[in-house]
Amino acid sequence: MGQPHALVFPFPAQGHVIPLLELSNRLVEREFKITFVNTELNHARITSAMSNSSCDMNHINFVTIVDGAEEGDDPNDLARIYERLQQVLPAYLEELIKKSNMVENHKFTCFIVDIFLAWTLDVAKKAGLQTVLFYVAGLGTLLIGPSVPKLIEDGIIDEQGEVKTKGKFQISPEIPSMRSADLPWQCFSDIKTRHHMFKLTLNVGATVNTEELILCNSFSGLEMGNCIVPPNILLIGPLLASQEFKKPKGYFWEEDTSCITWLDKQPPNSVIYIAFGSLAMFDHCQFEELALGLELSGKRFLWAMRPGFTGEEDVGFLARFRSRVEGRGMIVSWAPQQQVLAHCSIACFMSHCGWNSTMEGLANGVPFLCWPYFAEQFINQGYICDVWKIGLRMNLGGNKVVSREEIKRKVEELMSDEAMKARAMQLKAMADKSVKKGGSYLENFNCFVNRMKSSVH
Repeated sequence: MGQPHALVFPFPAQGHVIPLLELSNRLVEREFKITFVNTELNHARITSAMSNSSCDMNHINFVTIVDGAEEGDDPNDLARIYERLQQVLPAYLEELIKKSNMVENHKFTCFIVDIFLAWTLDVAKKAGLQTVLFYVAGLGTLLIGPSVPKLIEDGIIDEQGEVKTKGKFQISPEIPSMRSADLPWQCFSDIKTRHHMFKLTLNVGATVNTEELILCNSFSGLEMGNCIVPPNILLIGPLLASQEFKKPKGYFWEEDTSCITWLDKQPPNSVIYIAFGSLAMFDHCQFEELALGLELSGKRFLWAMRPGFTGEEDVGFLARFRSRVEGRGMIVSWAPQQQVLAHCSIACFMSHCGWNSTMEGLANGVPFLCWPYFAEQFINQGYICDVWKIGLRMNLGGNKVVSREEIKRKVEELMSDEAMKARAMQLKAMADKSVKKGGSYLENFNCFVNRMKSSVH
């Protein structure tokens, strides 16, 4: 039997790159060759973030694609990125596969691609590769796509995805109820973007119904109790970024590990960790309220404030804030998040509820202060607060801003709730069990590896 060679392609956003790169690391351990495709911009960000570490990137072959970006394009405009990729990707992939297959012992045997780029499958199938789709988030949100026709039939939404019936609904008896306002495309105020994301959800639904193998970053029992998972879906989570020092993680910013030394000096269960992922942005008013709410709470905190988090940063305000909270608060541009969440000093996680952050928090038994930004994050918040009951919502005030008083109130409520902490530890135990012998991750990952190897001659 020859060596399997996987061509891996994430959607070009950090939350999509991280889990697929971790999957690639694990496949290397199973004697796979990996060729990992990034846009030129994202590859430069990843290599720059690791420039001061001893990370070894040689075990994965990184290749880049020109994504068609033009000067002045917004790197956070995911709809525009998607449109550009549709223009340039098919020809690029066809040429990449052709060139690789001309080299002895370098032929691709399988193609693992983000489900948002499912339209690239035809190129890989034409070349005779096994094809595998990867979904970065949870099973519940994955199954929204196939349920859209029923949502239209039931009058929940119209054929453009606009909400017709407000309130809660269930797409199946096994999946917890959701709010119609939380459907992943509903958070976008721009109607063009909203309709684009709805169309993308429809495409995902069609793919779920037709493709043979989809990998999902979740684990058995987390979202849907003991119900039967569709046979073409394998749960291979939690895929958490590698904690082995020499393996690439896919972060776009360099980790500031000095915060771990600071955490070592803090009492157990005393620190609020604040991080809003790679895309969320706050205007100046909301940014100030968050800072002043943390100050008002009187609690210790670690805030991962990435560059560009607030587009209109007031340097003077931030300097004065740092001075007032010196000693009990630390601000870094990017934190080693898993290491932070595993630290005994962390009491809770103020989060945008991105799926990677959600998995990292629950895998470490940390309760959440939920502050979703867009897409499926509002549904993830529903799981955290209503299903697992390990977090609290941050409620908007009349001016559509979360006030400093609301922040102080929720911090105090969460940090004094021992029952919520106990439930978070129960979920941690579930996550731990999933990666041990007999757990869903190990069984499903072995199944996936064996399927990929079985076709290699």
